[in-house]
Amino acid sequence: MQRSSNESTLGGRPAPAPSASVVAWKAVALPSEHGGWGLLVEPAVLGLVLAPSVAGGCLALAALFAFLSRHPLRLALMDRRRGVRYPRTALAELFWLAFAAATALSLAAALTLPHEPFWPALAAAAPLALVALAGDALGRGREALPEGAGAVALSASTAAIALAGGRPAAVAVAASALLALRALTSVLYVRARIRLDRGIPAGPGAALLAHGVALAVALLLAGARVAPWLGVLAFATLLARAARGLSRRRPAMRPQQLGFQELAYGLLTLVLLAIGYRAGA
Repeated sequence: MQRSSNESTLGGRPAPAPSASVVAWKAVALPSEHGGWGLLVEPAVLGLVLAPSVAGGCLALAALFAFLSRHPLRLALMDRRRGVRYPRTALAELFWLAFAAATALSLAAALTLPHEPFWPALAAAAPLALVALAGDALGRGREALPEGAGAVALSASTAAIALAGGRPAAVAVAASALLALRALTSVLYVRARIRLDRGIPAGPGAALLAHGVALAVALLLAGARVAPWLGVLAFATLLARAARGLSRRRPAMRPQQLGFQELAYGLLTLVLLAIGYRAGA
């Protein structure tokens, strides 16, 4: 699925309430957080790299539509809480219904195709997805808990896709765990970095500790032969990025730039993991 209610986790900003009668559909249908797209794409791509299958492709589509549904739902709920109805409100409700229907259809398609059982991964992610949705309903979706829960829930799609394609459960869960750690550390890092850049007190200890734990887990999983050693390199790189980015010598950076930077680090992590799994490195 990590900031105060006015902050954007990965460099984007909440869409402002429209004052004109014409609403740009992109502002309603598509989330503006750049890094959020990485947290969606990385699990889907890695799952298909691990075990490509048509059913897995349908699960990737379901994850995409579920991700897209959250932004218009958030806007519609925001307007409802305020007791107002902007020109965007009906459009947001329409997009949410369309994305929710597409999610259900994609899941149904995955079930009708040949596949190995993948429901345990989705069941494990469901409580986290509900936490993220509850945060949106209460107007607290930008806070650390619901945002982190949503990010980790998306990471579970790796396990679901890999399981559907026949990968062993240990490998599928390990890959999903690595991307969940990548998502959580990214969220903690970006939140701390934005606060520091704005002059708001934000001790970097929690973010750096999380990166250290993620690196240790990557080492353990690689040693257990359920994850590649290149994953260790990826998390060591992320730790170095966090150490520099949260230090007093960090370069000045706008939130949008930070979001694009996280996309790049996410892509690097994905590439290293994919190569590692495919090559056994």
